[in-house]
Amino acid sequence: METRKKFIGVHFECCNVYRRIYINKEGNAYEGCCPKCFRKVKARIGQEGTPARFFNAR
Repeated sequence: METRKKFIGVHFECCNVYRRIYINKEGNAYEGCCPKCFRKVKARIGQEGTPARFFNAR
């Protein structure tokens, strides 16, 4: 049985690259970093969140 990890798509404006970032172990945020400059990004998961799946990180 295949289990897919939850992710959101992020466009890192710092280096003009796109990357998926995945949900953390605690299940309370999506965490990742730019593949070129390693700038970190964290998107918290909350009850009043958004259904959007793609974001820009500045």
